[in-house]
Amino acid sequence: MKSYTAFTLISPVKWALSALTSIILVTSCSDPATVGIELAPGNNQVGVSFAEFNLPAEVVLLDSFSTTNQRILIVGEEEDDFFGKTSGTGYTRMYINSGEDRPETEAILDSIFFTLDVVSVNGQNLDEPKYYSVHRLTEPILDTLYYNFNSLAFEADPIAFEEIIFGETKDTTVNLQVEEEFAEEIFGKMKRGPEFENLFSFRDYFPGVALKAREGDNTTSGISLGSNTAIVAYFHYPGDTIAESYRISTLSSRSFNGVENDRTGTPLEQVIEKGENYDVGAIVGAKANLGLMIKLDTSPIDAFLDSLSGVVFNQVMVEFEEIEEYPETQVPLFSGYFYFTDDQNQFIFQNEAVTPLTVQRTGQPQVTEDEEGNVLPGNQAPAQILFDETTDTYRVDVTSYANAVFQKELINNDWLFYGGIFSKRGTIEDDFKRSFRQFKVNQNNIKVKAIYSKTR
Repeated sequence: MKSYTAFTLISPVKWALSALTSIILVTSCSDPATVGIELAPGNNQVGVSFAEFNLPAEVVLLDSFSTTNQRILIVGEEEDDFFGKTSGTGYTRMYINSGEDRPETEAILDSIFFTLDVVSVNGQNLDEPKYYSVHRLTEPILDTLYYNFNSLAFEADPIAFEEIIFGETKDTTVNLQVEEEFAEEIFGKMKRGPEFENLFSFRDYFPGVALKAREGDNTTSGISLGSNTAIVAYFHYPGDTIAESYRISTLSSRSFNGVENDRTGTPLEQVIEKGENYDVGAIVGAKANLGLMIKLDTSPIDAFLDSLSGVVFNQVMVEFEEIEEYPETQVPLFSGYFYFTDDQNQFIFQNEAVTPLTVQRTGQPQVTEDEEGNVLPGNQAPAQILFDETTDTYRVDVTSYANAVFQKELINNDWLFYGGIFSKRGTIEDDFKRSFRQFKVNQNNIKVKAIYSKTR
């Protein structure tokens, strides 16, 4: 990715002011409810104006979308008329503590399970059984970065499987019955085999697992890695009724999420090249773990600001208003951020920063100075775009950003809506890599709503 200083940020081409009347509605001394913004009591006075206009949008498929070590395995099968068919497979190593007491030779196996620490469930018909299976890898997970398009070979027959009815439960530990032949094999090695003498020997024997869901279930689960996602063997000794256990966990285990997405027959079918922006029609959308983002053309903001003089912005909101209908049990993305982007749809980084430049939170500095006195975009307090379930609207306050651009302190750039904290360090936990959450919105509902006052 390219790196830019504040002085090489690329500004979008401004719309002609002659077209301004077609994109901006401005009224003076009006009821603020007409544009959906609440004014503080006493502010509805002469000299206060309101404006509302739309931002055109396209979709971009992000390149270099590393899903390594997110600590959540995304396991699911989903089908959607807009996003197509999406499959998520979680890959992880497993961990043993070589200092822990192993079952002794005379130990008798009682039962063995593969437990899953389920921390989220998103899908449809959750009162119906959903099938999950665990497969032994036939190749190791290497000490390298893995991306959402990566996959590893695994055995076709699962070592554990089960049907689960989630209902209202979204946070639980479930037990998958381990297949009998594998149970006997691994318990025998626990007791006597050199495979359990140290972690390296164990991983040579058992490279890890792939977690899969069933096609058609239209449900995705987030599986947290740690001590509760594990192979757990329960056993006892002759003449002793007290049960003991031995655990092979996913603590300290390298992992990644592999994603397959078939967009055939959907509005996104044309979205092929990563990093390209596509006009997909009236409806646009974003989907986590797929790396599908919404690109906003912010040139209407430039056109609007160029039409004004001698004003200060009291409040400027950007909204994805009334997103498209979604199933009650398929919750949309919780939040996101507006990242600055260039004409190549790349994130813009300031010098050696690991996180890209974003619109900053209102009330926080929008620009800073370096040691040489150069004015640079601020990047310490990203403005979070939050979802309001009561109105089905994403909303963010960008008042300070609008004032900074209007006062020529900051150059306006196009934005990429991304549902998490992006970082060059691909192993940093990122909400946009920890689910299959999604949303769709009509471009007519992507709005800037501004309240401003004359200063002279």
